[in-house]
Amino acid sequence: MTATALPHLASGKVRELYGVGDDALLMVATDRVSVFDVVLPDLIPDKGRVLTALSHFWFVHTAAIAPNHLISCDPSDFPPTAGDVGGRAMLVLAAEPIRLECVVRGYLFGAAWNEYEATGTVGGRRLPAGLRRADRLPEPLFTPTTKAELGDHDEPVTEAEAAALVGADRYERLRDASLRLYAEGARHAEHRGVILADTKFEFGERDGQLLVIDEMMTPDSSRYWPLESWAPGTSPPSFDKQFVRDHMDATGWDHVPPAPAMPTDVITATRAKYVEAYELITGEPFDDWFGPDDA
Repeated sequence: MTATALPHLASGKVRELYGVGDDALLMVATDRVSVFDVVLPDLIPDKGRVLTALSHFWFVHTAAIAPNHLISCDPSDFPPTAGDVGGRAMLVLAAEPIRLECVVRGYLFGAAWNEYEATGTVGGRRLPAGLRRADRLPEPLFTPTTKAELGDHDEPVTEAEAAALVGADRYERLRDASLRLYAEGARHAEHRGVILADTKFEFGERDGQLLVIDEMMTPDSSRYWPLESWAPGTSPPSFDKQFVRDHMDATGWDHVPPAPAMPTDVITATRAKYVEAYELITGEPFDDWFGPDDA
């Protein structure tokens, strides 16, 4: 599951990053899971493969809307020294990450619901009175946050703060690209019987061009609900790690490391939710995705 023969550049909560020549990277998605900015002690089998497979689908599907960093997920295109990473690795263009998490919300849930309930706003924007939890918003909202270092928390920023952080012109390009990508993701997901309630994009810059990087509209970076189970005023069942968050909260854990272990049934159910999300959105069986034997 590692690519030790390539130069290791960085570790994230879920991914390991390796150098490939002067201008490419190998991103390896592990089976780690993090909630509340804490990496949990248990692994979710095949989670890294699902994240890679679904990112690949969205990178290909949206390439005409916004360019991205994907080169290939085919293990035959990886360096011979990549190791046993088939199915969980992407060969990508190197880009300079932009320190802004580009969050788009189409529905009122999570932190957005908490803010609305307290102040009537989301991301500082006044919304109509009387909205309910999980309501569809009048229009998708761009609500960026700072991009935290490992172990830190992302923090919401205003439009002015975000523009000051990355530059006004770059901010507008990030916002517009994020909203276009979300619109297509939500349209396609709904066609497949799934609601994309919100998602988070990351961008990098290469030779002056913005590229979507990291992962894209996965169950780790997004909130997905089954369309048939969605109802305003409820907490819809999800295909994402909200299931893990809810379980960890039910244990009484205070979100401070170390986190308690997850029972086997929660691990098994989480894997099933991730795989179901992939199959619903792509229309393809997960068993057909690249595995270690394809390397």
